[in-house]
Amino acid sequence: MLMTCVYLCAGGAALMYILYRWVLPSTVRQYLVLLWHDFLLERLLDKITGSTRPQRILRAVQKNATRGDPCSVVKVGVYPHEQLLSLIFAFLNYPTTVLELGTYCGYSAVRMASLLPPNAKLITLEFNPESAAIAREVIAFAGLQDTIHLIEGASGDWIPKMKERFGVKTFDLIFLDHWKDRYLPDTKLLERFGLLREGTVLLADNVICPGTPDYLDYVRNSPQYKSKFFKSHLEYTQEEDGLEKSVFLG
Repeated sequence: MLMTCVYLCAGGAALMYILYRWVLPSTVRQYLVLLWHDFLLERLLDKITGSTRPQRILRAVQKNATRGDPCSVVKVGVYPHEQLLSLIFAFLNYPTTVLELGTYCGYSAVRMASLLPPNAKLITLEFNPESAAIAREVIAFAGLQDTIHLIEGASGDWIPKMKERFGVKTFDLIFLDHWKDRYLPDTKLLERFGLLREGTVLLADNVICPGTPDYLDYVRNSPQYKSKFFKSHLEYTQEEDGLEKSVFLG
């Protein structure tokens, strides 16, 4: 009886895997992956640990990294776009003005700031108050609180104020990693308020999963941009994802 149950379970698991990998459309697989990782698994881990993912990330940084050493903070996690980001910074001859939309826990902000030349400015914007609070601690732990300017609020409210509040004329690099339905409206806001110059690079994450079809259609078909797609995987999974690098041509 026990072996029968084992065989049935193994057969059921094999059937589910076949359906998942070769029968279900990629869009359905992507939603299933997001449902599992961002909802079911996260809820389970939150309940088991009595903490949220941002809180767990902060604890991992405090436990495993060295205070004041950004490189040690970066090494705590595995940043999936490390090589591409380094290449883009070199391509731009190391930017001096960077805008990140979507700070989350500050990990990518710390990585980018660690590549910046002296006196560079990185502004990062986070809508979620809990994530912003954690990010401030991670950034301070890395010793980059004077380089990274973290703003809490909605991108649509803050983009029009960038020049006035931070004295920025234009940005060399803009990293989009916030709400996917805001990629296109915020890009148009950046254009409208003159925050892009000829050569500004827009790097958009997760353009396949969960996806930003309206943004991709815009930057790939607009004469104002030259775009290139880079394959990657959704964090912590083997599900296909990617980044879109778009150079503003003016």
